Amino acid sequence: MSNRPRFSGNKNVQTITIMVFIGAALLFAVAGLDPLGLFGGSENGDRLVTPVSQAEGTDVGDWWEVYFSDPLRINDPNQIEGSLEAKLIDYINQAQVSIHIAAFEFNLTPVAEALIAAQDRGVKIRWVTDDEFGIEADEEEGRGQLGMLQQAGIQIKDDQRSALMHNKFLIFDSQIVWTGSTNFTENGIFRNNNNSIVIRSPEVAAIYEREFAEMWAGEFGPRSPSTVDEQLVVIDGTSIQILFAAEDEAMDWITAIVAQAQESIRFMAFSFTYDELGAAMLECGENGVDVRGIFETRGSETKFSELGNLFCAGFPMRQDGNPRTLHHKVIVIDERIVITGSLNFSANANDSNDENVLIIENPAIAGVYLQEFEQRWAEAQPPDPADLACP
Repeated sequence: MSNRPRFSGNKNVQTITIMVFIGAALLFAVAGLDPLGLFGGSENGDRLVTPVSQAEGTDVGDWWEVYFSDPLRINDPNQIEGSLEAKLIDYINQAQVSIHIAAFEFNLTPVAEALIAAQDRGVKIRWVTDDEFGIEADEEEGRGQLGMLQQAGIQIKDDQRSALMHNKFLIFDSQIVWTGSTNFTENGIFRNNNNSIVIRSPEVAAIYEREFAEMWAGEFGPRSPSTVDEQLVVIDGTSIQILFAAEDEAMDWITAIVAQAQESIRFMAFSFTYDELGAAMLECGENGVDVRGIFETRGSETKFSELGNLFCAGFPMRQDGNPRTLHHKVIVIDERIVITGSLNFSANANDSNDENVLIIENPAIAGVYLQEFEQRWAEAQPPDPADLACP
């Protein structure tokens, strides 16, 4: 049975089709059936993880971990203890067979050194990156880490196209996937607000390995074949739908899930310019759903941003309080569904780039992301209505 909604070229028909698809899934769930695994998750076997930005030594889920950068406390690239970089190096040091990396940009020398040491002990390492922000940027002052890897014999390929290879994922030993919004740079880890999720699952890893192999073979963006029908995994009752842009029509999936919110929507967005998603949130809010969001301040007041539409309609919206960048791409629905990954909520990201998205139905994981939302919400400020030209 296909688990992918089929869309026509007409946007109105697409929307109706999506609503029917998700509505039917909800009816199945109410009846105790969930053929797609999107709505029947449980917390069995999961324990709430406290992010690295809060406390050390806490338990994590049996098969998942979630981490957030903490630019208020952990912001010195020369002191990496407790940081996402230190955690990433731990995973590199534990790898035994292979590390496959798809990373938009890179300038972390300790990570490069850890990868070279891994190769020296026999780990097979391959890296796919963006041409402009990866290979070309490596020639800039303070960079050169990709060059270090190449000199050590590590193979690196770039996308050689104008759109972005915007992923930020690693696959360890075809068993573990690390992904999220975090670029592997000093800004990404020490200055910006970011999230990373680690999933221990050979099934999830196999899906990412297939996507990595496509890019390694030169298949990028819309030219890549879609295998979205084979990208649903259920782990201990938790459904995980994996999407890749541009081939999987990711924003149609995201918009459809958001449109089915019953109680609450929380989001943190570096870039949110996708009109259909904004319209779905507006409709949910008008139907009584509690909609709140945090926008990265830079670019949020342009005519393309959804901030004006949502704020001027009366929904609580804020601009982030980080003097650098809020880089999250996160939506939490009804305190149980998390959407996260590398995908900005924009047409370019959806239609042209290489991106990855996770849609996870798990209240414990949702709770972790809601903790991060509340911390960022406390730092953020409402926009000035005059700046948005509200009526």
